[in-house]
Amino acid sequence: MTTPTPASPPHSTDRRAFLLGAAVPLTLGGRPSRPGDDAEDLAAATRLAGLEFTAAERAQASKRLPALRTGYAEIRQSPIPFELPPCAAFDPLPPGRSRAPATGRVPFPIPADAALPASDVDLAFATIPQLASLLRQKKVTSVRLVELALSRLQQFDPQLFCVVHLRADAARAEARALDAELAAGTDRGPLHGIPYGAKDLFGWPDTPTSFGAAPWRDFRGLPTATCLQRLADAGAVLVAKLSLGALAMGDLWHGGRTRNPWNPRQGSSGSSAGPASAVAAGLVPFAIGTETLGSIVSPCRQCGVGGLRPTFGTVSRHGAMPLSWTMDKVGPIARSAVDAALVFDAMRGADGKDPAAVDAAFAWRPGAGLGGLKFGVVQQGEFPTRGDDRAFVQWLEQNGATLAKVTLPQAPLQGMLAMLHAEAAAAFDDALRTGLLPQLPGQADSDWPAQFRAARSIPAVEYLQASRARSALLTAMDAAFAGVDVVVAPTHGGPMLTATNLSGHPTCVLPVGRGAEDGGRPTVLALVGRLYGEAALLATAEAWQTQTDHHLGRPALLR
Repeated sequence: MTTPTPASPPHSTDRRAFLLGAAVPLTLGGRPSRPGDDAEDLAAATRLAGLEFTAAERAQASKRLPALRTGYAEIRQSPIPFELPPCAAFDPLPPGRSRAPATGRVPFPIPADAALPASDVDLAFATIPQLASLLRQKKVTSVRLVELALSRLQQFDPQLFCVVHLRADAARAEARALDAELAAGTDRGPLHGIPYGAKDLFGWPDTPTSFGAAPWRDFRGLPTATCLQRLADAGAVLVAKLSLGALAMGDLWHGGRTRNPWNPRQGSSGSSAGPASAVAAGLVPFAIGTETLGSIVSPCRQCGVGGLRPTFGTVSRHGAMPLSWTMDKVGPIARSAVDAALVFDAMRGADGKDPAAVDAAFAWRPGAGLGGLKFGVVQQGEFPTRGDDRAFVQWLEQNGATLAKVTLPQAPLQGMLAMLHAEAAAAFDDALRTGLLPQLPGQADSDWPAQFRAARSIPAVEYLQASRARSALLTAMDAAFAGVDVVVAPTHGGPMLTATNLSGHPTCVLPVGRGAEDGGRPTVLALVGRLYGEAALLATAEAWQTQTDHHLGRPALLR
């Protein structure tokens, strides 16, 4: 399941220099033109675009191709830092719409009387409010919580393949300092002293960032990720960098295939494979993942655990591996809605580094309940047909909700994904040119190497046409969600998952039942919100979890 490891290139602060250290030379200028190539290339490109020019038109237009090739080569010879985004930033708000005024951090009353769990396993599955209470009662220390997380990560990683880097010594030192701060009266808030893990595509000063791919296992070229820095400022302790499918696809990485803790014969799905597996297994209280097109929702579904994919732009991607500058999002994976809310609150907001990151309102308050919220059910296939999903809808109705039918707009969703493919190919253009793609573990038709190669055929005109169609989608999605705050939807792939990732709408993955297989792995559905509507999603999930215990399930492997 793993690929051979090439000789490690030297550590570098620039990805181009890093790749130049590889054995394969970087081809900057492209192939030289040969007689007749320009006219042939133009004919092929126009056929791909569904156009047909006359011989005279092709001959005339092909005279422009050498100048274009020269321009392409000039750009490739210019140093472009890996983290540098394009000069245009995506904004999910349709024309004429505005964001509500930004709000400060959520005031959260830490419980004063949480009881110390009877065992370390019980402690490992405790919620953030419980752990915060225990820390302030001096019933546990951050050092103990960090040691517990490190121990469980080491114990279960041979079965789950979810750990890329352990920060054992650094995490212990940070925990000791945070314990001293709390003893001296400095309290950073509910995350103070809480250990966590992060998907290994975020830059952090003392660890490499492998992107789940062998050629990058020693790469240190990313700046410190804003989201991780904000968690550190809030007192959270990063104990491990967790696995992701190579270059953020699937669950197969250079260390193996990350496993579903409810059924280790299965992969965990991805690409936030390690974060979902580790949280579901009680190895860390929470973890940070990313989503471009299902990479939080899918592994949360597979591992039966909760997660939040926030509105595009609410959490900075600075310091994260780019895949699609117009679609990438950062969010928490956590076993409870309250935990997810606390983590999201600590990370959110503009940082002046990610041009898409914005300050927005987050009006969540613990215990707010369902009052004033309007609900809908997406009209997708036969949903809801599963008994657990119907039970959740009935619960909403029993609590006074009248559920509207929400119909997604008709739109060329697959065509718009040309933007994702083109942006991903641009992000990893150097990897293609240096010959590193054959070293990735996945080489099937649907894996990144084939997709990056195919994406070189996407014309700039078609990319922009897809972008224009996406602008129309933003307006249509805004109209579809106009009368509701929360839409109940399936988590499996389909129009809702694709449309909301393109439009930037937030989604909360919520456990709603227990399956008959895999030892009672929780079943999940999706709560989809309006733009910047995370508070409504989390309030709904919290209200459900105060009356159910589906999110508290523990895999038999780990009980």
